[in-house]
Order: sequence, then C-alpha cells, then structure tokens
Amino acid sequence: MACKTFTIEPAMDGLRAETVLRRYMPQLQDADVRNIFSHRDVKLDGVRIRPDARVHSGQTVTVYYMQGEKQALDIIYEDDDVLLVNKRPGISVEPDNGGGTCMTQLALEHVGGSFPPVPCHRLDNQTCGLLLFAKNATSQAVLEDVFRKRTLNKLYTCLVRGTMKPPEAVCKAYLVKNASLARVTVYDHEVPGSKVILTEYRTLASESQLSRLEVHLITGRTHQIRAHMAALGHPLLGDDLYGDRAFNRLQHAQGKLRLCASSLCLDTQGRLPQLDGVVFTAPCPF
Repeated sequence: MACKTFTIEPAMDGLRAETVLRRYMPQLQDADVRNIFSHRDVKLDGVRIRPDARVHSGQTVTVYYMQGEKQALDIIYEDDDVLLVNKRPGISVEPDNGGGTCMTQLALEHVGGSFPPVPCHRLDNQTCGLLLFAKNATSQAVLEDVFRKRTLNKLYTCLVRGTMKPPEAVCKAYLVKNASLARVTVYDHEVPGSKVILTEYRTLASESQLSRLEVHLITGRTHQIRAHMAALGHPLLGDDLYGDRAFNRLQHAQGKLRLCASSLCLDTQGRLPQLDGVVFTAPCPF
C-alpha cells in the first residue's frame, strides 16, 4: 500500500474531492479512483471522506492506494532525443490555473537529468492522445522548426453532433484569439486581427445523432478543431466551451470532450532520421 499527501491549492478551493484526486494523481484510471473511495482510503485533514466532499485551500489530503505496475506516463515511443506519450484527458500539458499535476512534471520525473523535457505542441486539458517532448536542445530546435513549418501529418479523431454534408471537405475560415478569455472566435470572412485556418475532415462513421470524423489540421491554431467545427454547426461532443451543453447532457458527455490526437508522422528532413516517415498512433478511447 502506497501513500500520497498533498495540500489543496487556492485554485482548487471548493472542488469535489474526486475532481481534486484526478488532478493530482492523473496516472489513476477511473476504476482506480472509484475503488479508492469505495474503500474509504482518502482522508481530508485526517478524516475519511466521500468523493463528493468539498475541499478548501490549505487543507491536507492523504490518499492510500495500491502501488501497481502502471507508469504515470503511457509511453508510445522514446529514444535519446524524444519522448512520445499518450496523454489522458483531464491533465494539462503545462502548469495552469487549475493546479495539480501536469504532463511536463510527469515527463521530468520520468526522464530526470539536467534538461527538462519540452512539449513540442499543446493539447487542451480534456484532449487526449499523442504528445511529443524534446529531450535535448538539439531535438527541441528541430521539432520546433517542424511544427512551425508544418512538415508533419497530424490527425485527430473526434465525435461531432449531426451528419457532415459533404462527408469530407477542406474548410477555410478566419480565427481571432482572445487570450484574456482563453477562447477564440471563428468568422467566415476576414476581420481585423484574424488568421486564416484550414481544417480538413473526413467522415469515418455516422449514426443516430453523432458522426465520427478524422480531422487534419492544415493550419494549427488555438482550439481550431473545436471552434471551427462548432462554427460549421457540428460542435464536438462534450465541448461545453464552444459546443451544445444541452446536447452534451443528453449524451451523458458534459465536460468529457471527445477529441483525440490519434496519429502523428514527422518529416525532419534527416535531422532526426529515426522519426522520419514513421506513423505513430494512439488508441482512441471513445
């Protein structure tokens, strides 16, 4: 039996204990979290609590759990230059206002050494799938160049509301980012401060009220898939920021974004030859 203790950060004041546990211990599966609470193995300031208990800043949480074989990181590929992992939903890539553990912390714990692994791109907190880290300054420079010039093929899988017409297309729009609100707005025409976005989609399956899409980001802007699909009238299932909250509730998907970075293929032009042309994939959990 292992034990972990942490102090509640101000950003987590008033949250449910279950939510806080998932933020601090992202390596735990849903079944693990349920099992821990069912055995009453979570204490708040020394008192056993239920998953719906509210926690407050400065309080101490102690968790008792079985030390299993699973790693905190789901590693897809690793060598001396890069670390490619399958990120779970609900964990941020870098520290944010939500507090808790982030992917950069987990990567640093795994790699160790004097060079902190650097994420080469970003995934939203609720987006899962392939996340690539550079493990040294040379690979960081190469991969930043690859992502900046888009000499890569990065595919996403998502579930959207409705049926796409046509079933596949390349869509052009204009995006304006509002950093203070942490969201973007998509327009069908150019406006001051906007940037062009190109999103290619292909319908993989369609049934009932949902369609499964494969999406290729020709441009890579903040929240591009989520905002662009919503602007097209087909918001992502589980997207409460740009999507249809009422529909998400009916589908029991409120706050559970159905978006996965499912495939990645790089062209480093021989600078990291072990990666060139290799198609890396992550299993889509939905």
